[in-house]
Amino acid sequence: MSGAATSIATSAARGEPPLTPGATLEPFWVRALLIGIALVFLTLFLFVPLVAVFYEALKKGWDVYVASIVEPDAWSAIKLTLITAAIAVPLNLVFGVAAAWAIAKFEFRGKNVLLTLIDLPFSVSPVISGLIYVLLFGMQGYFGPWLREHDIKILFAVPGIVLATIFVTFPFVARELIPLMQSQGSEEEEAALVLGASGWRTFWHVTLPNIKWGLLYGVILCNARAMGEFGAVSVVSGHIRGETNTIPLQVEILYNEFNITGAFAVASLLAFLALVTLAIKSVVEWRIQRQLAITDSH
Repeated sequence: MSGAATSIATSAARGEPPLTPGATLEPFWVRALLIGIALVFLTLFLFVPLVAVFYEALKKGWDVYVASIVEPDAWSAIKLTLITAAIAVPLNLVFGVAAAWAIAKFEFRGKNVLLTLIDLPFSVSPVISGLIYVLLFGMQGYFGPWLREHDIKILFAVPGIVLATIFVTFPFVARELIPLMQSQGSEEEEAALVLGASGWRTFWHVTLPNIKWGLLYGVILCNARAMGEFGAVSVVSGHIRGETNTIPLQVEILYNEFNITGAFAVASLLAFLALVTLAIKSVVEWRIQRQLAITDSH
């Protein structure tokens, strides 16, 4: 009898649940301890804070909660956050697909440099990225005098917020698609081209169907980061109430003003969006795994 079969038989004799193929063979108490530690951390650092946010938001009643959400400054922050995400995410979608296509399908000089630049926002603090835009477009920046002469406003306005958000979120779609497209290879695209399909037709009917779930996954992550970004947006926004505050900035202002109910009411919107994002992310992951299983079975 093999070692794995012996372990399964021993577990059955002890009344423990049978081990599945590939499962670890640690004692039951080790597995129980690790699972318990994970549950304790999830409870303390995820579930309790999440429940506390909604509890504080609704503590004074539904009417107060709704009033805090529809208050003009809060409503302006919500609209600006949605506008910023609506601009940043599609642009990052286009960049991510183009970058992934170039890196996964072609060999060219500077490929490793492009990969490094894509990862740059992961290693640079969002505050520093915001300061970069101040250096470029501020009144004393490189392009500041020219922008002032032409009455173009970047900082302390929507364009600056969008630019900062694009910078901190542009790796998400590309980094999700690059390994996926590399693993798929280029045989199907080459076959389509040999059969006479144009490059655009090949992309729509061959490449896009193969990457659609990975693409959606990257878009979900990009959108979640765009709506929750604080550091870079805080630097370039100017914190102008009713004009350049996004939801995270509005939460900070309300909290600093000791408007705890209003702060948690607005924060609950971000928490709700996070839960929705998590649910969609789980569905997409399930579809990706199902698609991979179907592919492997063939």
